[in-house]
Amino acid sequence: MDSLDPKAGKTHLDIYDSQQRSTMASRLGVSEDRLKRAVRLVGSRISTLRSYLER
Repeated sequence: MDSLDPKAGKTHLDIYDSQQRSTMASRLGVSEDRLKRAVRLVGSRISTLRSYLER
């Protein structure tokens, strides 16, 4: 099971984990740099990042 799958119980992105960062950026259709900026602005909670980046 994918560690970023909500059913896996993972609620936060480890921005320092290159695999997680790459996977989440790809899923959200953004660059890793944009994902890093979003984490600085809104934090690492996956649901919050998704809401922020999908606006």
